Order: sequence, then structure tokens, then C-alpha cells
Amino acid sequence: MLLKKKTIVITGGSGLLGVEFVKAIIKNGATAIIADIDDYKMSIITKELMKKLPPEKLDYYMLDITSKRSLEKCIRDVDKKYGKIDALINSAYPKNDSYGKKFYDIEYEDFVENLGMNLGGCFLSSKIFSMYFEKQGFGNIINIASIYGVIAPKFEIYKNTDMEMPIEYAAIKSGMLHLTKYFAKYFKGKNIRVNAISPGGILDNQPESFLKMYNNECISKGMLDASDLTGALIFLLSDMSTYVNGQNIIVDDGFSL
Repeated sequence: MLLKKKTIVITGGSGLLGVEFVKAIIKNGATAIIADIDDYKMSIITKELMKKLPPEKLDYYMLDITSKRSLEKCIRDVDKKYGKIDALINSAYPKNDSYGKKFYDIEYEDFVENLGMNLGGCFLSSKIFSMYFEKQGFGNIINIASIYGVIAPKFEIYKNTDMEMPIEYAAIKSGMLHLTKYFAKYFKGKNIRVNAISPGGILDNQPESFLKMYNNECISKGMLDASDLTGALIFLLSDMSTYVNGQNIIVDDGFSL
């Protein structure tokens, strides 16, 4: 029960990673607040999770990470109901309909919009929550980045597939890692920690040809399950990592070596 009595907000909490984060957080004693823009999907997932987990430890709020008003309302509502917020996990990944095109097909406007929504959303949510954390006297922010924010893409593993490694993704995730360092240093003396987790590839119905190429780059397992990230997450959320600040934990089974 490493997170006993903590209240944790997870943006993008109804996504592939978010759902596993919520499960791990509750199993470690905390209250998990799913915060997502997709209200319908979020409500369905919350109801399903409540069948398997203590319902009093799970809640959800409609949240748009690109809206200051939405963020402030979420904080007010959660604080009023639970009395505090211990941590924010930036796991949301908003994107427009043109996201993921091949490099030469990407329009400037789409590139800028995707960076604005995603990296801009990380900036805005971190800013608004940190203002609350400063008044509260403590706080913890964890950004979900990527190995492709750390290393150049291994384009060869995408050959003979319909998959693409979007340049927007590399720009967003590398930017998120530097925001992590910036925030950690900026909040010096405010008792607010900021760290990041950079996952490797996560299993999500990728084609066998891609999985074979990807797994050959790893040490043992290869492509990860979303639940494989929860150990690093719980460590960063817990008091065991009190003096870990401005760091990036890579969880990729050696893919980036």
C-alpha cells in the first residue's frame, strides 16, 4: 500500500496506459481520478473498473487539458471532494485527424496543431496544477514521454508495414522530457517534484512483421504490456522517490541501447 491516502489525477485515464495506471494506483491504496475529454468512453471504463476495484477509490471528471477553465474546474471539484491532490499524471495524448501521416505529407498547420494540443496541453496542465500544488504546499507531476523522445527512430523496423513513426510524436515527447527538467528546476524550494517515464513500444494489435523486427531490438520480452510501466509509476508516486526530481525513467527492455 505504497500510495495509501493519496489522491491522484490521471489525464487520459481511459486510454491504453491510463487504465493500467488507474488499476495500479488503486491497488496501492490511493484514490484514482480519471480525467479525460471523452466523457462517454470514460464513464463506460469507470463502470467496468468499479466492478473489479473498490468503487470508493475511483472517480472521474471531464477534462480538456488545452482549456485553462476546464483544468481549474477539475482541480476545484477534486479538491472540494477529497481535500487535496497529491499528484498529476500527464498521460493524455490529444491529436487531430491528420496525425500520423508520412513526413512529406504533413502540413505545417497540422504539425503545429498537434504540438499545440499535446505538448501545449502538458505545459498547461502542469502550470495550472503546479499553481494549486504551490498553495497546497506539496505536489508531484509525472509526464509520460517515450523512448522516441530520447533516441532517433529506428525506421527500419517499420519497413513493409503500414505503420509510421510520426515526426510530431518525436517532437512532442522530446519536448516533454525537457519540460520535465525545466519544471523540476523552476519549482526549486516549492516541494513540487516533476519526473518522467519513457516507455518503449506497447502491445496494441501491431502486425506480426513489425513485432518481430521490434522484438529483435530488445533484450528479453520485446514489446511491453501497458502494465509493465506500473512499477516505475508507483515508485515515482510513492515516498520512496522523495529525492528523485527532474529524472526520466526508461522502461523499454533495452530497445534504446
